[in-house]
Amino acid sequence: MHSAHFLKIIDPEIIGKNLHALRLKARESWWKLARPSMPDPVFVIGCSRSGTTVTFETLAATPQFRSIGYEIPQFWNGLWGPHHNGWDSEAARAQDARPEHRDAALAHFYARLGAGLVLDKTCINVMRVPYLYALFPNARFVFIQRDGRDNISSMIDGWRKDRHFTLKQFLGALPAKVAIENGEFDDWAFFLPPGWRDWNAAPLAEVCAFQWMTANRMALEAKEIIPPGQWIHMRYEDIFDQPVEMFRDAFSRLGIPFDAMMEERCATLNRRPTSIVAGPPEKEKWRKSRNAADIERIMPMIHPIMVKLGYLTPDVGG
Repeated sequence: MHSAHFLKIIDPEIIGKNLHALRLKARESWWKLARPSMPDPVFVIGCSRSGTTVTFETLAATPQFRSIGYEIPQFWNGLWGPHHNGWDSEAARAQDARPEHRDAALAHFYARLGAGLVLDKTCINVMRVPYLYALFPNARFVFIQRDGRDNISSMIDGWRKDRHFTLKQFLGALPAKVAIENGEFDDWAFFLPPGWRDWNAAPLAEVCAFQWMTANRMALEAKEIIPPGQWIHMRYEDIFDQPVEMFRDAFSRLGIPFDAMMEERCATLNRRPTSIVAGPPEKEKWRKSRNAADIERIMPMIHPIMVKLGYLTPDVGG
């Protein structure tokens, strides 16, 4: 046996990872055999950089929820995603749902978290609400929206900052040439929306605007099929104007106690950085960013969704 291969076999870290994986597989198998009761999850959804992280981290701070603590797009795409739909997108429809997908999801959560109420935040799920609702008829969805000008500006920054953090590492090489921003970007970031191929040679600001429009349009369409009691609609801007009231209402609708410690936490949300974006939240950040001119240019493009979300009136621009 080659010495390097032997060293890998006896490496304590590798042994530990293998044993952990085996334990998870055993727990998943146990769930499929015993089927201990698991409530349908709560899904935090929204466009990337819309406030999903601060919403998730606030809800996850309560002991009533169990959460993995990070996004799991590989898992959801493994059930149904680009490798199943001819690279259409990372979206999923109700007709794509299968009973075995529900079983796999519950087993996955049980193996890692036990039999409790799961809170999941995976941004691609904003394009998968009908699918998730078909799998989990009692699931609840916490949707957070953000003004497109700030949201898109933040996405532009994210594309530029995390150039190594692209979809290739999760999905493999895309089956079409990508030359966004005159070839500066050869892969997509954040998520792959339906119709992505039409934007492979577009300016970056337009690509981010397309992602924002698609995420919010699909969320608003999905809202129409979800019972009102299972849909909680939040606004990022309320983090600045009424954070305590915003989360007290969400907690009440989720049936979770909102105690003094949580009230204190929420009162300081507008000064608290998240685990993803450095620095505290800020309203109308786009106006003093280097993306201001780009945002002005894409305003006609995003105007209809901005109106639907209540940020603009039909006859008023930015």
